[in-house]
Amino acid sequence: MQKIVNPQQIRLFDPFDSILTERTRKSLLDGWEGVFRHVILELMPVDAISEQFDPTMGRPTKELYSMAGLLFIKEFMNWTKPETLKAYSFHTNIQYALNLEPVAHDLSMRTLERYINLFEENTLAKTVMSDITVELVKLLDIKIDKQRLDSTHIFSDMASFGRTRLMGVAIKRFLTQVKRHDEQHYNALDESLRQRYAPGVNQLFADTQKDSESRRLLRQQVAEDMYSLVKLFADNSVHNDKDTYKALERIFHEQCSVHEDNVSVKEKTGGDVMQNPSDPGATYDGHKGPGYQAQIAETCNPENKVQLITVAIPQTAVESDTAALPVVINELAALELLPDEMLVDTLYASDENVQHAQEHGVELVGPVPSGLVESKNIDQLNIDDFDINETTEEVVCCPAGHLPQSSVHDKQTGKTKTVMPHSACSRCEFVGECPVKKNGDGYTFEHTAKQRRLAGRRREEATEVFRERYSIRGGIEGTNSGLKRRTGLGQLRVRGRPGVFNAIYLKIAGWNILRAAACAKMREIIHKKAAAAVFCLNFVLLRLQIRPQSSIVSVKNQILRYVPQNEKFSTLNKAA
Repeated sequence: MQKIVNPQQIRLFDPFDSILTERTRKSLLDGWEGVFRHVILELMPVDAISEQFDPTMGRPTKELYSMAGLLFIKEFMNWTKPETLKAYSFHTNIQYALNLEPVAHDLSMRTLERYINLFEENTLAKTVMSDITVELVKLLDIKIDKQRLDSTHIFSDMASFGRTRLMGVAIKRFLTQVKRHDEQHYNALDESLRQRYAPGVNQLFADTQKDSESRRLLRQQVAEDMYSLVKLFADNSVHNDKDTYKALERIFHEQCSVHEDNVSVKEKTGGDVMQNPSDPGATYDGHKGPGYQAQIAETCNPENKVQLITVAIPQTAVESDTAALPVVINELAALELLPDEMLVDTLYASDENVQHAQEHGVELVGPVPSGLVESKNIDQLNIDDFDINETTEEVVCCPAGHLPQSSVHDKQTGKTKTVMPHSACSRCEFVGECPVKKNGDGYTFEHTAKQRRLAGRRREEATEVFRERYSIRGGIEGTNSGLKRRTGLGQLRVRGRPGVFNAIYLKIAGWNILRAAACAKMREIIHKKAAAAVFCLNFVLLRLQIRPQSSIVSVKNQILRYVPQNEKFSTLNKAA
């Protein structure tokens, strides 16, 4: 049975009156607890959670707003599960934030894990992140016209393995399951193979010499063991549908190759390969290691009292920043949080991304990736110095003002071929610096629209105006560092794609709450909301002709005297 208490509902008797002084209540209202209680709690996805429970039948659930809020707080406070249970049961500030009575509350580990599974299975964390971001931006009048974008690496709660140990662990996990469920097949395996993977994971291959040849031979042996097991159990329906076999098969095909039944270990595998059977979603980044990453966009208008993260895109570590830009732009568009300009680093600032952002009305500001322009020498004449019709891509005149003999744009190849008159170029004082080259009796050069745009961006990049405009982008590095230090984003307590993505969304949404709580305007909003609740309560008591300073027993007696038993709740609701 569903148990739901609307956080907007005014209580006739504030249970915190007897335990909070004026100073301690102000401390709660000024902290993140006040923001959570009066702004965030009502945004929790209770409708989606309540669908998992019968409206009237069965034992009552825990109060659903408080449970959803507890899972949220757990992540951005970086609590373990036992710490979460303790906070729910005994911490007064958490009970205030969750709209619970300040008494001991019982919550089992099994119940907590059930609600965590509901969040992960229904991907509710993304909804929470979006709703909270939009609400805070609206309440604080955050200017979103300027934003900055960066990615940050995230480690999940998994061990980091080398290639040989990765393959060995996959074999051991599979053999352990075979032994547990099908001992006859296990005993039929070669004795030496069974003994090779009998030690614990930490002791696996401990007796192998550390020289390069011994490690090469061991890796070859492990690869051949994998191949024999994959072939042996490929048609065994009892085992080939299990996760351990699927991991074994996947790792073998990613790490090894087979030619005429001869197994060899691949020299290079790339980053899009399994890193640990315990976390099949994690991949590898060549610079930062195994795990995941998050694309984070943040406001950076100097007029904002605080800067908030507008969007977060969890990804595996192998995904490139270049490909992430369109995803971020589309997500911001869906939330109606698109900026006028987005400050990015070099990896995001490809010409294709600049054009995609421009289609959405966003100016992408970032350095031109190296290798995309023919010359970095800004004193050398380039295509940006020519007068070119951007609609037709035809050259109007050269830097010296000479008209071309012909300039023809080929729509199929995207190239424009320009022929300059010999009489003009042969006597031109800039001929040594000009990209126009002598070709037979004439002077010609070719360009594309992309080359023209990149040359213009490279020239602009060298200006003081650009450097001053771009300097604010570095502030997001501090945000990434703060996220990891304050919320534990850098090293998560979970593994597996659903749990990792859930944690990333909630931690980043929690960061926005912590930033909002530091804003004087938010504190003013919270104090007004709390004062409005007190005013409404006094109004109810006045309608019932009850003095606010009366004792609780006296108030109850007066309510029962003025309101018939069968009508008291409806009357209170109407008065409120």
